[in-house]
Amino acid sequence: MKNLTQMMKQAQQAQTKIAAMQKEVEEMEVTGESGGGAVTVVMTGKGLARKIDIDPSVIDPEDKEMLEDLLVAAINQARGKAETEMQSRMAEFAKEMGLPPGMNLPF
Repeated sequence: MKNLTQMMKQAQQAQTKIAAMQKEVEEMEVTGESGGGAVTVVMTGKGLARKIDIDPSVIDPEDKEMLEDLLVAAINQARGKAETEMQSRMAEFAKEMGLPPGMNLPF
């Protein structure tokens, strides 16, 4: 019975820690850029765009596709940073909980 109580306590601690990490990720901001900083995108860890900054020098009505490509690249870079940070936090959490490395945890 002692083991069951200990397991329940650990599960509750894990839930609390996961909830805190989810809140941190929601509030976390990551920045992606492209075109040498001509386009920057600020996103939350959950992938919501907060800000887009476009240098006027890349706004060319004759080359709309270039600006679209720069936006896509900056968004993808920011999203990749957020994903890397989430994976890092989950790996740290798994280590703290004594779980084997590489275990896929839902987040």
